[in-house]
Amino acid sequence: MSQNDMILDYLRKNGSITQAEAISRFGCYRLGARIWELKQRGHKIIKVLESGRNRFGMPTRYARYALIKSSPDLAG
Repeated sequence: MSQNDMILDYLRKNGSITQAEAISRFGCYRLGARIWELKQRGHKIIKVLESGRNRFGMPTRYARYALIKSSPDLAG
């Protein structure tokens, strides 16, 4: 199963994903590239910027990608 397949399955089950989740679950360090590829295949995915704190307690912003409606299969 490709990273694209795993990420799409995760989005379908959980609704959204962050870079930190992609690294820990799938070893994916280029989530933005995988999301771009999924969009090119017709999947409707949006990016929402969120605020939080990093591991040092400093303020930071990060992207959360969310699947917004049912999409065609990767084979389609």
